[in-house]
Amino acid sequence: MAVTNENIRATHWRTPTVVIAAACLVALLGFGVRSSFGLFLDPMTTTRGWSRETFALALALQNLMWGIGVPIAGAIADRFGPTRVIAVGALVYAMGVFGMSVSETGTMLYLTAGLLTGVGVAFTAFSLAMAAMVRVVGAEKRSLMLGLGTAAGSCGQVLFSPLSQSFITSFGWQQALVIQACLVLFLIPLAMALPGVNDAEASTQADKQSLSGALSEAFAHRGFVLLTAGFFVCGFHVAFIGVHFPAYVKDIGLSANVGAWSLALIGLFNIAGSFLSGYVGQHFSKKSGLSFIYLARSMVIVGLLLAPKTAVTIYLFSAFMGLLWLSTVPLTTGIIVQVFGIRYLATLFGLVFLSHQLGSFIGVWMGGRLYDSYGTYDGMWWAGVFFGVVAAILHWPINEKPLARLTPQISD
Repeated sequence: MAVTNENIRATHWRTPTVVIAAACLVALLGFGVRSSFGLFLDPMTTTRGWSRETFALALALQNLMWGIGVPIAGAIADRFGPTRVIAVGALVYAMGVFGMSVSETGTMLYLTAGLLTGVGVAFTAFSLAMAAMVRVVGAEKRSLMLGLGTAAGSCGQVLFSPLSQSFITSFGWQQALVIQACLVLFLIPLAMALPGVNDAEASTQADKQSLSGALSEAFAHRGFVLLTAGFFVCGFHVAFIGVHFPAYVKDIGLSANVGAWSLALIGLFNIAGSFLSGYVGQHFSKKSGLSFIYLARSMVIVGLLLAPKTAVTIYLFSAFMGLLWLSTVPLTTGIIVQVFGIRYLATLFGLVFLSHQLGSFIGVWMGGRLYDSYGTYDGMWWAGVFFGVVAAILHWPINEKPLARLTPQISD
């Protein structure tokens, strides 16, 4: 297809710097709002008279819809570019968050916090922004860009955890949700700065592969299957902690502010963890890094369970878990890029991410169910220890070598 002067004028301002900055802001805002929802568990259930399982099931459905939606959003973005996908997703996302503020029944909460917000989060996912970032840099910088994009999402968690708590304290939880719904709409102008699929990129021999061919190739690769299975555990860990940890902190007699700042600490330390993960992925084995991360998570959870339940313990747990929080994402995405190339990155990562969200569904819902049944989260914590060890074992045999069709093109 010929590139006209009009096409050039329309896209010349999308320099790599502009694209990377916009993509980071998309990740920051989209992930930041979503990461604060755990702070609403206590005030919403208290006001509405819901059980924790009711709120947990709504967010579990959100995670499930997020997981189902990401491969679809990724496939559309791989074909047409991410701008329209993110713009539509932002509208749905904002409607869902606003709907949470007026939900008076569990069914309404499932529709707004679960269905609408889940689809909105999926169509504004940071994986779409990261896919745009790796398209504007060379192979030698891709892992670092994946780390940068993940760190940007963590900056959102650092910002929105105390900010959302201050909104709740100052205006009440309903107005706090309305404010956040308005903030989500800023994703629309940010999406305009992201590029479409590069014509030159699509014309290479390796990228002539069809979507169905890419899917068949991926599912026939044992490493892709193991990566998908292992990412289930990441979702189980982060979703359970993200939603239930503030309530857990209150249950052990500490203030709501400790819970809010603990989420902020997780996000803060994950910035460092994400950058470090991107660096490790650029220079060392990605699968070995993933095995280490999952095993280390299990050790950190054991430390929390055995240590005295003080604010210092909570902050130390948050710091160590933050280093390991989303550091799995650059390495997981990096393996996909390294083995399969960038053409269908958003789609293939979306499929792996679906497994992550199935783990998130189980982690969020089961956390509420077990708490309502037994009055404690201990069973969930020990399940997290077990799954972390399993995930460390699953990643070890993954073959990271690029496929033969990509060998001349990938030096990452």
